[in-house]
This record gives sequence, structure tokens and C-alpha cells, in this order.
Amino acid sequence: MTSPSNYSATPVSEFFLICFPNYQSWQRLLSLPLSLLFLLAVGANTTLLITIQLEASLHEPMYYLLSLLSLLDMVLCLTVIPKVLAIFWFDFRSISFSACFLQMFIMNCFLAMESCTFMVMAYDRYVAFCHPLRYPSIITDQFVARAAIFVVARNGLFFLPVPILSARLRYCAENIIKNCICTNLSVSKLSCDDITFNQLYQFVTGWTLLGSDLILIVLSYSFILKAVLRIKAEGAVAKALSTCGSHFILILFFSTVLLVLVITNLAKKRIPPDVPILLNILHHLIPPALNPIVYGVRTKEIKQGIQKLLRRL
Repeated sequence: MTSPSNYSATPVSEFFLICFPNYQSWQRLLSLPLSLLFLLAVGANTTLLITIQLEASLHEPMYYLLSLLSLLDMVLCLTVIPKVLAIFWFDFRSISFSACFLQMFIMNCFLAMESCTFMVMAYDRYVAFCHPLRYPSIITDQFVARAAIFVVARNGLFFLPVPILSARLRYCAENIIKNCICTNLSVSKLSCDDITFNQLYQFVTGWTLLGSDLILIVLSYSFILKAVLRIKAEGAVAKALSTCGSHFILILFFSTVLLVLVITNLAKKRIPPDVPILLNILHHLIPPALNPIVYGVRTKEIKQGIQKLLRRL
């Protein structure tokens, strides 16, 4: 067995990302559709943000929360996908030590920020349906500002230790990450130190924060459904459900892809290891690409705002 002194003699200064170690041919097949999805995600979110910024009728708390979600989508997408495409197109596999852990922090933190934003959006809809008369006094611009600060502070505080714990590990000679991105598990298992606490912290923190968000989202929609079913006016139920439909579809995108990713990671022995890698990439690409499209198609005000924006060009 190699001694600890030999481990510390060759510290790692950079990592090499090996996408799909068992199916290298996937890179050529996926490069074009991933590039198109990336352009769609960036273009759609940019259009949505500009539309909400320029259209005065969209300067309302609900659309400010949607802007926050769109901004988080953009950051996640830009943090992960350009590096993946650089590997696919130009074989740029190397990533510096600091860049790897920065990517790890942004992926963990901003994913939890999205979950928290969905929870705040669910609360917004809960107040709108269950306490409509009090909605203007509760859901204000100040509420959105405080909610945004809470989203950033909570998740930044709890997920900052994840890359710090990984960066403090000793990386001996192995520096090949069998993944397209710097996930905590993929990187930390290259260390010669014990990574039990590292993995346990991320597992407990992730499930506690995302789990509590999901519980509050389910409770909010349970109260909304209960309130909607009491409405007796003709067509009111369908209209109310349509109002919440866009938000519910976004949560469904986010939760379904995340759930499939978790299940495939838990069933590693039955599923090829390249499948979770692909799902992880898609989770950072499909929701950002589809979220603004869903809201643009289903929300009349946003659709009209985009049409006005296009006429100005």
C-alpha cells in the first residue's frame, strides 16, 4: 500500500472530465441536439427577462418571481452546458482545481435556489386563491425582495460547505473525473481521504432543504385545490386551474427529471453508469429551455408582451 507521504508528493492542480466513459460515441450524437437546446434555453430566458423588464403591465410580484426563476435557470445552464459542449466539440477536457469546485458550488446552490423559488411561487398562488382580498397587502414588491434575499442566503449558507469540504480533501495522483461536470460525488471519490462526512453533509442538507420545499409546495396546492373546488360559478374552476397550470407544469419538469436522476443513481448496479451522467446534463438543460416557453404559451400577458417586443425589433 502506498504511504501517505507519497500521496502528498503529487498534489492535483487540475482535473480531466471524461464524459460517458463507456460510450464515447454518445458525444457526437448528442452534441448537436444539446447545442440547439442550449441556444433555445439562453434565447428563451433572455427574451422572457427583457419582456418583463420592458413591459410595464408585467411589473407585478408574480412576474418578478418568474424573472428570478429564469435568472437561476440561465446561471445553471451557463455554468454547466458550455463546458460540456467544449468537451464534445473541441475535446477540452481539463478544468482547473478552483473552477471545478466553483462549478460544484453553483450547481448545488442554484438547484436548491430553484426549489426554494418554486416554494415561494406556490405561496404566492396560495395567497391569491385562499386570501384574494389580502393578496395586494401580502404579496408586495417588498415581499419579493425579502423572498429573493431568503432564497440566496438560505441556500448559499447551507451549500457553501459542500465545495469547501471537497476542496480540503487530499487528491493524490488520480485526477480523471468520470463525468461531464464536477459533481461532489464524482470529484470527492478521487480523494485518498475518508469522504463519509462530505457525502453525508450533502445528502442530509439536500434532502432537508428540497424535501421541506416540496412539502410546503404540496400543502399550498392542497389548500388551493380545496379553495377552488368551493367555487360554484360556471367556468371558474377551469379558469383557476389554468392560472396555476403553468406553475404546476414547471414544478413537474423540475421534480420529474430530478426524481429520475436520483432513482438512476440509487440503481447504479442495474443501469449503465453513463445514463445518470446524461440525465444530470439534461436536468441542467431541459427545464431552463422549457420553463419560459411554458409561461410564454400559457400566460396571456407574457405572450402579449413578447409580441410587443418583437414588433419593436
